[in-house]
Amino acid sequence: MSFHVVLIGPPGSGKSSVGRALSKALQVDFVDTDVLIEEDQKKSVAQIFIDEGEPHFRAIEERICCEAISRATGIISLGGGAVLSLGVQDALLNSHAKVVFLDVTLSVAAPRVGFNRDRPLLLTNPRAQWQQLMDARRPIYESLATITCEVGDLSVAKIVDQLLAKVSS
Repeated sequence: MSFHVVLIGPPGSGKSSVGRALSKALQVDFVDTDVLIEEDQKKSVAQIFIDEGEPHFRAIEERICCEAISRATGIISLGGGAVLSLGVQDALLNSHAKVVFLDVTLSVAAPRVGFNRDRPLLLTNPRAQWQQLMDARRPIYESLATITCEVGDLSVAKIVDQLLAKVSS
């Protein structure tokens, strides 16, 4: 059986960790689009923001994400803001992928994000910035998702167990 699952959600929702574990459980490939962007550009996402700005980063992100979504199988983790792109939205809506929204609260995301790492959009007042991002993006995440998973304080293993049942049906 082949699987095509795309994970979406805000920073700290566990997209990368859950994606790796889910791909292992399903024995399929895993792709993190932030990693693909860094490999393509030969620099970190944060450095792209600094050197070129957000619009340039978003254009690269759209191209990389659309290419990844067009693949037939595997697990893909999109960067939290990738869903802002109409091109990415169209690619998701026109794909046969199961789009999983990993929904998380600020209190759960904060320790995961750390707010002290290279998160270019969370540099000033990170908790307020995260909440603003989530408030703006939630309707988009919800409209694109075919599956919503409330992450809460569940372990990666428990989240994967829930998703295995949902993506296999």
